[in-house]
Amino acid sequence: MKFSLTAREKSELFGEGIVTVILLLLLNMSILMIVNQEISSNPGLQDGIFQIKMSLLIGPTDLQIWSWGGLFTFIMLLVDCWVVYWRLTRRYHQMQLRHVIAELHYIASGHFEHRIPFKLSGQMQRVVESVNALVDSTISAMEEERRIERSKDELVTNVSHDIRTPLTSIIGYLGLIENKQYNTETELLQYTHTAFLKANQMKSLVDDLFEYTKVRQDGVTLNINEINLGAMLGQIAASYELEARKKQMQIHVDVPAEPLMIEADGEKLARVFNNLLSNALKYGHGGKNIYLQAKKVTPDEVRVGIANDGEPIPKDSLPQIFDRFYRAESSRSRETGGSGLGLAIAQGIVERHHGYIYVTSNEELTEFVMHFPIKHDSTLIKNKKSAGKTRPSL
Repeated sequence: MKFSLTAREKSELFGEGIVTVILLLLLNMSILMIVNQEISSNPGLQDGIFQIKMSLLIGPTDLQIWSWGGLFTFIMLLVDCWVVYWRLTRRYHQMQLRHVIAELHYIASGHFEHRIPFKLSGQMQRVVESVNALVDSTISAMEEERRIERSKDELVTNVSHDIRTPLTSIIGYLGLIENKQYNTETELLQYTHTAFLKANQMKSLVDDLFEYTKVRQDGVTLNINEINLGAMLGQIAASYELEARKKQMQIHVDVPAEPLMIEADGEKLARVFNNLLSNALKYGHGGKNIYLQAKKVTPDEVRVGIANDGEPIPKDSLPQIFDRFYRAESSRSRETGGSGLGLAIAQGIVERHHGYIYVTSNEELTEFVMHFPIKHDSTLIKNKKSAGKTRPSL
């Protein structure tokens, strides 16, 4: 929107111009009278002006091309025009600034969705753009702060709920034991065993919560070493062979024959791969195969994929799959024993290694894909791919 003055401001500007012109005319007349008086009282100055005028006469017609009065009037007219322009421009900019300040007061009064709508010229437009950008960044910071506050509240609520459930069971069974409300030693052992399982479940949640807060904190250091990624995946696959057989699933490992070396924290990466492989066994209902793959995609980057051919993740769950405490209702529940923090922890660890992680899922395969820089001091540009649109290559 183009900036325009109000009728009152236009009148003020017009009045400013009239007053300035009148003052300049009075000043010009005063200067002219003073100069005339000075010339009249100084014969030497009169003779000098006369000699100059005679030297500038043209031909027999004695055409005089200038007079000192005309020259003075011309110079003063130029000066007067410049002064009037400067005064009116200065007042116009003051009016623009007054409008900008009024808009700022309007925004500061609580209308945070409002922005200065008009366009100005020159430096004033830069001021308007800077003000609008400042308001945008301030509102964004306020919304981020509110989001973080809501996130903290949700974290406390979810942790309280997840801890309270096993804790209630522990207190209940220990209360039965305390009050000797059991008939046989077998029943007593059953109560203590259940309490023990619930205590382990609660400890697992607390450990996951602690790990989640650690990977999300700035300044957390990693124990970086050069590791053979292919060998690590092979060892992890071997450790899950027995569990895979119980679920009638087979683990396939596809890694290069030559060592695939990267700089990383081996313990943290093992946590990620263990979590994803455990999820594939736990939630890949109806699947028969789990695929582990690692390969170099560029001279500076490696790709790791962990996939299964079981039940796909619902499409509406894919965007939230890495959110903490999120569980896709059809496949994840508290009954599985998961804390809901595993994937959030995995994402945090991958990002701490300057990489990124995403998931694709369709009727054929569900794959978690991670990209890592080979050198830890390199940073990959996050490439957010659309989930579930193409079949992962294995």
